This record gives sequence, C-alpha cells and structure tokens, in this order.
Amino acid sequence: MRFSVYQESHIGGRKVNQDRMGYSFTRDAILLLLADGMGGHIMGEMAATIAMQTIGSLFQKQAHPMIDKPERFLEKGFLSAHNEIHRFKLLKNLPETPRTTIVACLIQNGNAYWAHCGDSRLYWMRDGQILLRTKDHSRLETLIEQGKVDPSERNTHPDRNKLFNCLGAPHAPIVELSRRASLQAGDLIMLCSDGLWGVLPDHILAQRLHEQTIVRAIPELVRSAVEIAGRQGDNATALAMMWEGNDILENSSIISTNTLPIGSIATTIQVPVDMDDENAEADIFNDEEIEKAIDEIRNAIHNSTRLTNKS
Repeated sequence: MRFSVYQESHIGGRKVNQDRMGYSFTRDAILLLLADGMGGHIMGEMAATIAMQTIGSLFQKQAHPMIDKPERFLEKGFLSAHNEIHRFKLLKNLPETPRTTIVACLIQNGNAYWAHCGDSRLYWMRDGQILLRTKDHSRLETLIEQGKVDPSERNTHPDRNKLFNCLGAPHAPIVELSRRASLQAGDLIMLCSDGLWGVLPDHILAQRLHEQTIVRAIPELVRSAVEIAGRQGDNATALAMMWEGNDILENSSIISTNTLPIGSIATTIQVPVDMDDENAEADIFNDEEIEKAIDEIRNAIHNSTRLTNKS
C-alpha cells in the first residue's frame, strides 16, 4: 500500500480539547479513527479516549495483516467501545455516563469501509468532488429528510447540535455502516469533527484539499475554522488520507507499507488505559504524544526503506 496521511487538532475556544484522532496500519490494512467527546455530558474527552483505544486495540489484535470481516469488525469495535465507556462509569461511580461521537474507516485491498455514530463526519473525495459523506445522526437531519426543514438551514438551525446516536448513551448505539467503496489513485478520505465542518462549508473543504497536499491543507482548514468560530468556537479536528497519490511537494508524507516488517503495526493510537488506575481521567492522548508517535512511524518507515535498499 502507498498513501499519505496527516492529522491535526485545535482546542478552539474551549477549555478542554475533547476531540481525539489517530491511525494504525499494517502492510495491508489501514484504520482511521476520530472521536468527539460530547461536551453536554461529563468527561466527554475520556469517552473519546476510551473509544479510540478500544477500537485501536481490536485492530492491533485482529489485523494479521488484514481484517477478516471489515463490516463486522467496525460494528463490534463500536459496541465494545460503548460497553467500555459504561464500565468506566461504573468503576468511577459517575453520576452519568460520558458520551462521544465516533467515525472510523478501514481500508484494505483497495477498498474502504466506514462506520459512524453521531455527527463526526467522513468525506470521500475525488478530483475535488465529494463522492459521498456520512449523514449526521441529528434531529436536524431527520427534519430535513422529512421535508420540515430546508437543507440551507444546516448551519443555523437551533436543533443542529441535538444528536440521537452516540457511544455511551443508555441505549445501544446504532452503528451505521457504509457500502464497500473502491478507491482510485488520488482519492481522499477525510474524517473530521463538527468543529471543522460546522464552520467551513463542504465546497470549501473539497476545494482546499484538491488544490493543496493534505500536509498543507489540513492545518490550514483547522486554523481557518478556529479563526472564523472565534472565542466561542468548538474543538476543530481533521484526519485525512490520500490513497496512492503522488505527493511531490511533501514527499516525506508518503508511506509505503511494503517496507514495514511482516507482522508489525504502526500506530498513533496510544495503548489502552487501565480503567482501574486512579489517574485514568488524565488526558493521556495529548498533542505531544501524538506527534511523538507520528515521528516514530516516519523513522521506522525511513529506516526500513534504507535497510531494504542496502540488501
């Protein structure tokens, strides 16, 4: 496999960044994850962290080097994360369960499969056009489908932030699965939180990602969303991957998994938190650790390439 990947998050106008993102890959499979802890409930950042770690750990256990049943993997991962969040609530004797939205994408054999709960989105783009994006599990989208609200009100309607689906709710989540998507060279997959798409319209997202490499476009989009939203703005997070693209301007961002040792996994998703640890609430998935993990992946790929060329 050959791809480029880049991720960035900004706290925006909030006191805590409750967004989490990360990716893992073997020689033949890639997992992209993004979770947005729900601020209307306690410890949303912890719910997002637990979701990331639970699904990430499942990938590391089952990707040898691919996932046997992609759709079943995504469904099981989401339900397992939901259960782990409830277990955390019981262990900590919390008055309510933390909650998070989640979107995930699994890529193998040139095909992409994705799933989501809530309003964290996935966009599939080609040649500057949006081929498909996930549908928000919100009250507003339901009203639009029923013809009671015009689509032009998506960014201003008072019910736009009311969700009916997430991880950590009293009832089991509805895991919406995609159809299998066959990727072409240059296709782009982007996962993002509502702090990004809620501020920047779809055509701007598509245009920027078409005109620039993801290494330049993603931080620019995040910065733009934060600046436009101002002091009351939400956390803004995006994770993008370009499939088999020629990224000449940012050659260091290209990953070729053919050089990855057989049986190994590269990841920016931290190891699972010990739920019984009294310090479990700490933000263990901070920006410094993410950047360190990314650097380690780059170095591992670079060293593997160098060793291969010598042999």
